[in-house]
Amino acid sequence: MTSRKLALLLAAFAVVAAVACGNQQQTAEQQPAAAPATEEMPAGHPPVQQPDPTSMMPTPVVTQANVLSWTAPGDWTQEPPANAMRQSQYRIPGSGGDGECVVYYFGAGQGGGPMANAERWAGQFTQPDGSPSIEVMETEEFVTNGLDTLLIKVSGTYSSGGMMTGAPAQTMPGYKLLGAVVEGPDSNWFFKFTGPAATVDENAEAFRTLVDSVQPPA
Repeated sequence: MTSRKLALLLAAFAVVAAVACGNQQQTAEQQPAAAPATEEMPAGHPPVQQPDPTSMMPTPVVTQANVLSWTAPGDWTQEPPANAMRQSQYRIPGSGGDGECVVYYFGAGQGGGPMANAERWAGQFTQPDGSPSIEVMETEEFVTNGLDTLLIKVSGTYSSGGMMTGAPAQTMPGYKLLGAVVEGPDSNWFFKFTGPAATVDENAEAFRTLVDSVQPPA
């Protein structure tokens, strides 16, 4: 083979190789980058804030025709309600640490029945032996100032937060709940007192006095 033919052959080979490499590069550039198997939050990065579910609920309309009234104990501190579903909330002192009493009204025809809510509240507690808390829940039905009322009592390890509050769930052992569901003109009102068992026990009589003070609309 002459030197001229060999030079032409090598030149042709170089052109073919360059085209092939160019095609491979273009193909690689057109492919999307592979997604990582997992997306980890950098250390120290704040958690992503989820929207508060209560912010997506319609604001209950409270009028003179459907609002209930009551008298809270003098040593309970009234606080601004955390959301529109809370008509009132109180900070309650006690030897076990502060407790909280919240009064809920969800709007006309909303909120569910008394016993269904009592069972839901009991479901927020777990028992040391793993038995269902509904089995140890105590209830009492009575009428206060013409209003049908269901009183609820349950204790154990309490899980707060979650979907209804938009806050992370917290587990608190040694807690107790006193609750009352009072039938209003157009829907039930919910009085939920939770806190360390010692604090709830110390304020049990005060809570019952509050419930007994609930009045229908004037």
